[in-house]
Amino acid sequence: MEIDFREITAYQRYKLMASLIVPRPIALVTTLNEGGVVNAAPFSMFNMLGEEPPIVMLSINRRDDDSLKDTATNILRTREYVVHLTDEAMAARMHACGERLPPTQSELVHAGLTPVASSLVAPPRIAEAPVAFECTLWETLETPSRHIFIGRVERMHARDELIDTQAWRVRLQNYFPVGRFGASFYVDTRNRFSLECQDGQPTATTAVDEM
Repeated sequence: MEIDFREITAYQRYKLMASLIVPRPIALVTTLNEGGVVNAAPFSMFNMLGEEPPIVMLSINRRDDDSLKDTATNILRTREYVVHLTDEAMAARMHACGERLPPTQSELVHAGLTPVASSLVAPPRIAEAPVAFECTLWETLETPSRHIFIGRVERMHARDELIDTQAWRVRLQNYFPVGRFGASFYVDTRNRFSLECQDGQPTATTAVDEM
């Protein structure tokens, strides 16, 4: 099968790409609106782009009426936001943050999540999240359908048991993030394996402890 992307609609391209490029990490992003209300929304067009500087990419589509989503509006105005990674324990509450609410209502209250003051940026972080990156806006790209935000990570928060700061390793045995698998489907990360070689031959194992 061969499909000419020049001959199909933007919606058809989105459906194909978003369903095939999976699983995708999920960014649960907190921002502040003009009234000081905390907005929280999940986005799966998200990833790390580099470590020097430490930057992450967040792609936010426009609404059907071509208006900006609250998260995009807030980032463009304040240039600050917090990106959280989601694990199994908070997956349902992350999903609830995707429901469209009035700007005067916080998704954190709606989802039962707890705001905690950030260290360097105004938007709060989420206490239940295993990892939070405080970000400032580094660069913005704009396409006809999206704003693509490149954020510089200024500070990271993580659960104490997740990171060994002596060896700078993540204790994967304590980390169970979820990923987006298209539509409302998600995947967990419990089925882990290694393809490291032993005696010149690749071997598979489920023993993944640190990285």
